[in-house]
Amino acid sequence: MLEELLKYDTQLFLFLNNLGNSSWDGFWRFVTEKWSSIPIYAILLYLVFKNYGWKGTLIILICVALMITATDQIANLFKYGVKRPRPCQVEILKESMRFVADGCGRFGYFSAHAASSMAAAIFLSLTLQKWYKYLPYFLIIWAILTGYSRIYLGVHYPLDVFSGMIFGGFLGWLFFRLQKWGQRRFNQ
Repeated sequence: MLEELLKYDTQLFLFLNNLGNSSWDGFWRFVTEKWSSIPIYAILLYLVFKNYGWKGTLIILICVALMITATDQIANLFKYGVKRPRPCQVEILKESMRFVADGCGRFGYFSAHAASSMAAAIFLSLTLQKWYKYLPYFLIIWAILTGYSRIYLGVHYPLDVFSGMIFGGFLGWLFFRLQKWGQRRFNQ
């Protein structure tokens, strides 16, 4: 059954990856670049500060730093524990896929990009939804686009991305709960 799932995952990867063309490559490279999200993070930091003040913002920033570190390190544990090669490392796929990324790591399960972007999206959606009811939709779309960029570039299978998003969403929710506890504890 696992072999069947991986076969379908590979077929879906090839379909999604081959939807791309060279005129879109620059856009998807930009989306996947961690630095491209700095303007979004700057706006979100402003919104957090506006609604939580200095003390609340500090608690949120500590939780975000811990959350991103946890997401990244746990993704690495899975990558080196599961050892599923990235599609760009599979010789038989190289002829039928588009490889757009600048480099290709060894293992890909699960996508740290997808996990950390979804963790941030869920965490900040829950943190700010009281004041900005449409913000969660924007952040979830942003996280999905970041995840898809990994497939487009040829460095992750859809299952890598989907698993990363699920895991990241869970961690985003968990650290949101931690942040709420911290706000109650330190704002008394």
